[in-house]
Amino acid sequence: MQRDPLLAVIVGPTASGKTALSIALAERFRGEIVSCDSVAVYRGFEIGTAKPSREERARVPHHLLDVAEPSQPFTAGDYSRIARPVLHEIARRKKMPIIVGGTGLYLRALLEGLFAGPPRSDELRERLRASAEERGPDHLHEMLRHLDPAAAEKIHANDHAKLIRAIEVCMAARSQMTELWKQGRDALTGFRILRIGLDPERESLYERINQRAQQMFARGLLEETKKLREQYGDRAPALNSLGYKQAIQVLRGECDEKVAIAAAQQGHRNYAKRQMTWFHREPELHWFTGFGDEQKVQSQAQSLVAASEAA
Repeated sequence: MQRDPLLAVIVGPTASGKTALSIALAERFRGEIVSCDSVAVYRGFEIGTAKPSREERARVPHHLLDVAEPSQPFTAGDYSRIARPVLHEIARRKKMPIIVGGTGLYLRALLEGLFAGPPRSDELRERLRASAEERGPDHLHEMLRHLDPAAAEKIHANDHAKLIRAIEVCMAARSQMTELWKQGRDALTGFRILRIGLDPERESLYERINQRAQQMFARGLLEETKKLREQYGDRAPALNSLGYKQAIQVLRGECDEKVAIAAAQQGHRNYAKRQMTWFHREPELHWFTGFGDEQKVQSQAQSLVAASEAA
């Protein structure tokens, strides 16, 4: 009986070296990389997403970058529907699919599937956004806490997109979202899944995060953001993501670049903490202490993949 092909998954906080490790594994095991990033899916968002460079993409095939129109929402369900056929096509060509990224909800949707929740309601979403603007940033989180306390515990108070979807599900389905999650989901099949996690030392990680945020502005994040605003307007979903949000504040004259960089650094550090909290709840993860561009970590990960292939 033929075994299912191996699917490698690399997760970790922002700036932990996931791209470097994924390329090392792809070159060693004839792999192709499938990005799992909720902002990198959008065309035109380059500097603020730290997408792999042209040179890196030339070394190894990359998928699920630049697949979405910035003016349109792109959900975890959208990602799963597009990514699954890509994984099977890579495996059909006898290559190893390697998922790499830090968006935990997208990864969960891809590997475990999503519950059959109610469809989007643009009218309800507009009402919720207007209510949040009128009553303050904590209103949505308090509303969800009333409707579904367990969901509110898992969603950060500043993540308005997820809060709105959770409230929308509760109100449309007349049931808690966490209860719907317990119902059957369409998990990915046809692969043996190997999960790899990067867990660098915190102070070193935060130093890299600070440097990356500063480099984004130095490389032209303000200019890129200005161009995206002119093309898509402020309502483009990804313009509310870290880095771009602070760049827009500079362009509006709400703060200077120095303040924006400090805010982006703090925001990315907080995001890294939330990522690690999420990923430490994921099952069967093999954790490596260090960054993905360190030779020791790459050698350890390569040994793990080789052993998993032979098993």
